[in-house]
Amino acid sequence: MNEKRVLLLISFLVFTVLMSYESFNSSTKLIDAQVPTIKNSTSLTPLALPDLFAKVEKSVVQVTEVDNSNEFGSRLGSGFVYDKSGHVITNYHVVVPGSNNNDELRVSFLDGNVYSAQLVGFDQFADLAVIKVNNITSDKLMPLSLANSSTLRIGETVVAIGNPFGLSGSMTVGIVSGLGRLLPSNENGENFAGGTTSFSIPNIIQTDAAINPGNSGGPLIDTQGRVIGINTAIFSNTGVYSGVGFAIPSNTISKVVTSLIQTGSYRHPYIGIVGLSLTPDLSKQIGLSQTKGFLVTSITEGSPAEKADLEAGTTTKTYNGREINTGGDIILKIDNREVTKIDDILAYLESQKQVGEKVHLTILRDNAMRELDLVLGERPSANKIDSSLNDFPNRLPPQNGDGDYPEELYDECVRVAGESFCDFLFRR
Repeated sequence: MNEKRVLLLISFLVFTVLMSYESFNSSTKLIDAQVPTIKNSTSLTPLALPDLFAKVEKSVVQVTEVDNSNEFGSRLGSGFVYDKSGHVITNYHVVVPGSNNNDELRVSFLDGNVYSAQLVGFDQFADLAVIKVNNITSDKLMPLSLANSSTLRIGETVVAIGNPFGLSGSMTVGIVSGLGRLLPSNENGENFAGGTTSFSIPNIIQTDAAINPGNSGGPLIDTQGRVIGINTAIFSNTGVYSGVGFAIPSNTISKVVTSLIQTGSYRHPYIGIVGLSLTPDLSKQIGLSQTKGFLVTSITEGSPAEKADLEAGTTTKTYNGREINTGGDIILKIDNREVTKIDDILAYLESQKQVGEKVHLTILRDNAMRELDLVLGERPSANKIDSSLNDFPNRLPPQNGDGDYPEELYDECVRVAGESFCDFLFRR
């Protein structure tokens, strides 16, 4: 009898332990399930590609600039609907105003309807333009929303939609393969030789989604159908797709386009310096101990840099067969942000500052640290830029036929940025 009681007691204890364990385990699972998860844009369920195309197909258009004075006929690109007022965003180099007043803009939707359009505003420095479709009702307009391009990560899936080679309604898929690129200058700051200057576009998105001539101005979208960039250029030896495309980020679009619609133009903040991004090799060859920062080699007369008493180099030395002015100020920080290359200055100014605002510079002069404040000016228009100076080292080929190697420079540009972009840069 006692043995039965012992066995019953043991069984009861075992049952109690098992139930307690299961109860604890279940409550643990419940607690774990209740821990909140933080979602970002990439955690949203992506649309299936056919659904994604169906969502945006009515918003992407073909933009044709008919130049009646040009023997080659029309310039063709892409664009997308920005609002219900009929504004369409595209590249400046798609609709660059010609000297002939007979130029026409036409906007073609995927359903086959074609409308005339007028140029509202443009910014050649950001390669953006806004046109407005004429005689169209708001129910025909399906605007695309802009995403926050600053949250993009390398590896995210992206989709390019446009009209490559005039093939309307084309869609290609890829990933964000790089961020923070600078166009059209290359990474080591080498200049195109020539007498006309240009400025670079910062924060460019790099993608392996197939982009070809005719895609210019079309949207680069995320898997929710939001615009993260506008397709602008390609890296190619042949002028067609080779795996590397570039898009102007949506944050730049948002900032510039608002001004283009309101005033027809955009005022870029401007310092007025020319220089080189320091590298250990460059510093060694020109005798500098500092290996990071931006070396000021020349300053534009009357610029904010001159007014703030920045100093340019006065001693000429040779680097890679090219003469440069050394001995000038080295910019180490801008508003306490470290400067390692020119991209850091340009990207910060374009994304964070406006004309008339003040920036604080930390510089190295004669091996001593100095601090100074500078009030940003407005970037001068292309026809007012001194041909020998520039804010950033990116030069265009000479336009007067006196250059030594214009064709070679054009070919190199096509290799780096694509034919349509270089036709715009070389005025072809």
